[in-house]
Amino acid sequence: MNKKLLLIFFFLSFIGCKKTNKGNTYEYTRNDSLAYFLEKANSDSLSYNTRKVYTQKAIGLISKEKNDSMNRVNYFKVANRYYNMNALEDYRNIALLIVEKSSKAKDTMSLIKAYSYMSDYYISKNLSDSSYIYNYKLEKLYTALNDNVNVAKTLLNKAILQHNESDLLGCERTVLTMLKKLRVTNNYELRYEANNLLGIVYGELDEYKLSKSYYEKALEIANRKELAQEYQLKAITLNNMGVLYRNQENYEKALSFFNKAVVQKDLLKDRPNIYAMTKDNIGYSEFKLKNYNNLPGLFFEALKIRDSLHIVSGIIASNIHLSEYYASKRDTVKAVQYAKKSYTVAKENREVRDVLFTLKQLSNVEPKKALEYSAEYYKINDSLQLAERKIKNKFSRIEYETEELVLEKDRLVEQRKTLIYTGLTIILLGVLAYVIRFQAAKNRELKLLQEQQKANEEIYQLMLGQQDKIEEVRQLEKKRIAQDLHDGILGKLFGTRLNLGTLNSNKDDDAIESRKSYIEELKIIEQEIREISHDLNSEKTAIFNNFVLMVSNFIENQSTVCKAKIHFTMDPLIDWNGIDNMAKINLYRILQEAFQNINKYADAQNVFVTFAQNNSSIQLDVQDDGIGFNYLKKKKGIGLSNMNTRITNSGGTMTVKSEIGKGAKLLFELPL
Repeated sequence: MNKKLLLIFFFLSFIGCKKTNKGNTYEYTRNDSLAYFLEKANSDSLSYNTRKVYTQKAIGLISKEKNDSMNRVNYFKVANRYYNMNALEDYRNIALLIVEKSSKAKDTMSLIKAYSYMSDYYISKNLSDSSYIYNYKLEKLYTALNDNVNVAKTLLNKAILQHNESDLLGCERTVLTMLKKLRVTNNYELRYEANNLLGIVYGELDEYKLSKSYYEKALEIANRKELAQEYQLKAITLNNMGVLYRNQENYEKALSFFNKAVVQKDLLKDRPNIYAMTKDNIGYSEFKLKNYNNLPGLFFEALKIRDSLHIVSGIIASNIHLSEYYASKRDTVKAVQYAKKSYTVAKENREVRDVLFTLKQLSNVEPKKALEYSAEYYKINDSLQLAERKIKNKFSRIEYETEELVLEKDRLVEQRKTLIYTGLTIILLGVLAYVIRFQAAKNRELKLLQEQQKANEEIYQLMLGQQDKIEEVRQLEKKRIAQDLHDGILGKLFGTRLNLGTLNSNKDDDAIESRKSYIEELKIIEQEIREISHDLNSEKTAIFNNFVLMVSNFIENQSTVCKAKIHFTMDPLIDWNGIDNMAKINLYRILQEAFQNINKYADAQNVFVTFAQNNSSIQLDVQDDGIGFNYLKKKKGIGLSNMNTRITNSGGTMTVKSEIGKGAKLLFELPL
């Protein structure tokens, strides 16, 4: 209801006025009867049917004339007669005929006037989308003429249509565009309308500071001497500012603005509708402040004026306020009576938004039927919201489609050439892009292979170096063992053998005891030989396990680099000597790549690395408890691709398991 209580002064300047032809007098040489017919058609003293007969006779004469400027002027006169008779369908048909004739004659000014008549018709029918079409066409014509003032007028009409369909953001954009157009003009009336409308819009968007700011600008313009006093612009803005404060429930502040508005000189004479609105607002503010001294007199005074002027939205508002007043006085009968009256008026005049307010009031004053009223309220509200969404979308579509129609002829002329040139350009660009991408892919693949080959060579050289070191250690160990055998065990065996040979000829008790001691010494020598054999076996294991040493060294190095704690497990039963060197290189390289990814992305606390033998395969399991990733959606990087390539080249498989927030697990399986 608040929207209805705010006032937009300039609303579609060509609506609500009687169609006249002031300042246009014509002399006829052969058709004085045409002037007579038009005069009679415009006479209020005659009946509707008689006036219509005279209008049709005038059309009969005008239709015989050629399509010149005078002919179109006469058709405009006929359209005015139909409008004044409220024969709106006939008015529309004549306006469409003028559009057709003006287009053929390329008469821009007549076309502009005809479009404004069409907009009048659709507004009278409450068809905002159709009115929007013709208003948009007017905007384009005035823009082509570089007529900023009339462009601003069409933008104002457009903004009002958007506001009435609750497209507040669209309305805001349109008014700001309008203000840009007015920078180079001194049209204070339009500037006032723009600032006043922005105040209304920002108030409905709950942007109260902005709303107050634009109302103050509008008030400043309203005080200029260039604007006629009878417009009562100051009273309009003061009333709107009062509504702004009332919506913030600051009723005392609102009342001060309403009281300033109502005392403006000659307000009742110049603008009785605004006077009635202000009186109603004063009454409602006093009602909210529980000051009942002047109530319900203020409401009845406003209602009387509104009834006499047939202001539908005002009549509905006054009746709802009376209903609220009597409800507060516990006079349920009168409260229901005025609520139902407002509901009936809203229904009869198809004021859908007002119907919603009346239903809400009926629910309050007639609780027994609240469920029934609520059901109707939600049904209408849902349909209204759907209609508003459709109309908002339709406004944008209208601009687009109208623009397309204007440009269609020019596009058709150049369409074939554009299609040919575009097609050739796309083909050439496509071929060029394909060649560039193909070559880039080849270069990346070649570079990757080179880097992989280089890395394999480095690892292979490292393994050879490790093998050489192991061989050197083995030779040194052989030399040490030979020395131990020669200097230790052989010497002991030689001495023991000589002593036993000497004792063989003696059979006394002392000789027997001596032989026992030498037998014990042989046992000690046997133990030393067993220890040397064990050492040799350990050496062989160390030699065969050089891959394990490499991996262990790598893990040890990573422990100083990686933020996470590394848990490393190596199955001692794996026979690395039986595995191809290239496979071991690939496993080593995979481990490096896995740790590179963990260090860069995982943000893990623990990393688990396990080498295990399972039946006929070796498994490398690298698992972390980091942030994880969506392997199915994530674009596979070069790291994962390289690991997959390496294990595949060795005849193995790679499995990736990861979820966001649950870490990642890489499992590589290599058949023996």
